[in-house]
Amino acid sequence: MGIARANPALAASRRGRRRSGAPFLLVVATTLVAGLVLLPILSVASSLFSPRTEVMAHLASTILPDLLANTGILVLVVGLGTSSIGVVSAWLVTQCRFPFSRAFVWLLLLPLAIPGYIIGYAYADFLAFAGPLQTSLRTLFGWTSPRDYWFPDVYNVWGVSVMLTMVLYPYVYLLARAAFLEQTANAFDASRALGHGPWSAFARVALPLARPAIAAGVALALMEALADFGTMQYYGVRTFTTAIYRTWFGMGDQTAAAQLATGLLVFVLVLIALELHARGAQRYTQVGRGARKSPAFRLRGWRAVLAFLACALPVVAGFVAPVLILIRLHLIGGDPFMSERFWRYAANSLTLAAFAAVLLVGVAILLAYATRLSRAKPLRALVRVSTIGYAVPGTVVAVGVLAPLGAFDNAVDGVFRETFGVSTGLLLSGTVVAVLFAYLVRFLAIAYGSVEAGFLKIPRTMDDAARMLGEKPGGVVAHVHAPLLRGSLITAALIVFVDVLKELPATLIVRPFNFDTLAVRVYQLASDERLAQAATGALAIVAVGIIPVLLLMRMIAKGEGAR
Repeated sequence: MGIARANPALAASRRGRRRSGAPFLLVVATTLVAGLVLLPILSVASSLFSPRTEVMAHLASTILPDLLANTGILVLVVGLGTSSIGVVSAWLVTQCRFPFSRAFVWLLLLPLAIPGYIIGYAYADFLAFAGPLQTSLRTLFGWTSPRDYWFPDVYNVWGVSVMLTMVLYPYVYLLARAAFLEQTANAFDASRALGHGPWSAFARVALPLARPAIAAGVALALMEALADFGTMQYYGVRTFTTAIYRTWFGMGDQTAAAQLATGLLVFVLVLIALELHARGAQRYTQVGRGARKSPAFRLRGWRAVLAFLACALPVVAGFVAPVLILIRLHLIGGDPFMSERFWRYAANSLTLAAFAAVLLVGVAILLAYATRLSRAKPLRALVRVSTIGYAVPGTVVAVGVLAPLGAFDNAVDGVFRETFGVSTGLLLSGTVVAVLFAYLVRFLAIAYGSVEAGFLKIPRTMDDAARMLGEKPGGVVAHVHAPLLRGSLITAALIVFVDVLKELPATLIVRPFNFDTLAVRVYQLASDERLAQAATGALAIVAVGIIPVLLLMRMIAKGEGAR
């Protein structure tokens, strides 16, 4: 109040901002961009109103039961697996002390660097009849044929689900660990006073308090599992993602593919609703700054060995073993890193990733700044909903992008044919523009989340001071916000860059003809059973994928130091 009296100009500036909010052109631009990003998802959802085609009727009577059964098994196995590994490992590294327990805090994050389709390709070679494992077993025990011994069949939904669990459990681990760190010793003291041991207190006290965070992590892991395409396609497992691809390109029925995509979209939206509900309930697990933290239990003997194995096995199975398998395959017959062909695919990947990073960060700044200035709830809601694409599988995004772009190209071509007698062909479909549009829909949430968090750290009084000195909204962003947002912008661009580099289904479906990226090349080589050659590109993708993991490790280290 005193500041307002001492500085009437500043008070007037604030009153003006409250009255006018965001500039009209900024609101219009934000609305158009958010609507454009939502267009593919709305296009997919609109297929519900289309009549069922003969292809869809055939799919409903033949493979739809398999799709539903495989989806149910996938959700069950990945849900139970990621929650078990993530919760147990998070509890051990936060509440127990055993050999290398501090190192496991960040080692357990490493599987995040490996996309699901790459771990599938790696284990396909390692577990095959002619692979290293079975060959060694036959040599060791003198077996000569598959009839002499039993070996589990991984070419089914159960095997694929286990592999995906190995790279998706970190989602649960991260959130569960954060929830355990926030819990105080008071509840544990009460449970111990009532006669409960450490593990009983974990089951009766810590686990219920962390349940919202665990549910949110499981929901994220399940969304990633449902979005997987490369692993399912390679292992011949029928899921909605593979069915969408085959229906569109194999049967040529866009309507049926869009209707399948809508079914998967509905399932994903249910998971999003559950995750948001869990996140909303998570506020009840917070504690005050002065609360006493629960003491760490020092494990010895066989308990320490079991704790070490419980943390080491997921890291080995989810990161160390796949990387070693890929290195072995590359040394046997991989593409040379310095070959012209490898660098052509790498250049395509890097170019797309760089353009996508710049585009998405720019759009994120636009949306975040508009919501910072505007007090209109509809605009805020529209921006929030437009970031839903990250939870939508890449195949669904691809179908949603191709449908409106194809309609636009056909409309323009029809007008030019009637008016000038000239065919314009495909202007947007099958171009780099279409690929970048798919990336915008798919990964906008990543860039927006980081940029919005950066804006929240900047006091609004700095905006007022800049406007009072004559800066326009664009000048405030360029001269005031941009230097302060540098860390957030770099983080957003880097994570988008890496995610685009790893993205497979959207790139595979939307990319221009004869324009392959490293991810597409790895998929094609693996589909042709040339896993040794595919290992080179896979290693390059994993190497780049470690970058955001290192950022997470740095954030955890800073958090531990502050704590």
